[in-house]
Amino acid sequence: MTLSDSRRILHIDASARAGLSGRDRHGSHTRRLSRRFIDRWSALRPQDAITYRDVGSQPPAPVSGEWIAAAFSPPERRTEAQHAALAESDRLTAELVAADLVVIGAPMYNFGVPAPLKAWIDNVVRVGLTFGFDRARSGAPYWPMLPAGKRLVILTARGDYGYDAGERLAAMNLVEAGLTVPLAYLGLHDTDTVAIEYDEFADDRLAASIAAAETDVDRLVDGLTGSGTAANLAADRFSRASRRVSA
Repeated sequence: MTLSDSRRILHIDASARAGLSGRDRHGSHTRRLSRRFIDRWSALRPQDAITYRDVGSQPPAPVSGEWIAAAFSPPERRTEAQHAALAESDRLTAELVAADLVVIGAPMYNFGVPAPLKAWIDNVVRVGLTFGFDRARSGAPYWPMLPAGKRLVILTARGDYGYDAGERLAAMNLVEAGLTVPLAYLGLHDTDTVAIEYDEFADDRLAASIAAAETDVDRLVDGLTGSGTAANLAADRFSRASRRVSA
């Protein structure tokens, strides 16, 4: 995806840790990667608007019975209380609909996404806004409603290693699936992922993984903004695959 005109970026952080690794004590690896991504993007494309949502420090309210009743009521029939129950969800959904690129810092917590990020997902999966449903529709009764052309970037961190496709712990990696499955259901199909591994080992392998991930982030930004060549991107994908095999 090469962007030529002004675009909107939705930047989401989900780590419970407030700082950045390498700068702050007990700082977050995913915040470090997402900050690097956004800083590099902004340097290359200062005209782009960036909306920041820190669900790690300000979690969205979880879906409740009142929320469900309101979301599945026709808008014209909702009470004031139901509109109030959906107010936060309306804001989060509008941010997603407006974004051309969604960048999510998503650490692995117990093999899946943090609870606040799951709450964000539940708030933006909205019938009539981000997906359609019609029992009388031939074939599948569901269809995606997000505008076409959006892209998702997942910046994640894992305590162990070997979670990529084909590796020893791939079946236990519920982070990417926890994001790509519901967001693809809404129409967001194109995804790039960069990961830091070995956090629990805290040795040279972690340092090497951080360095490799930062290089991957830089090259990904360059490629998406049109600042990198196709050859560089192809070489980068090959080098990432080589690192995963040798890890």
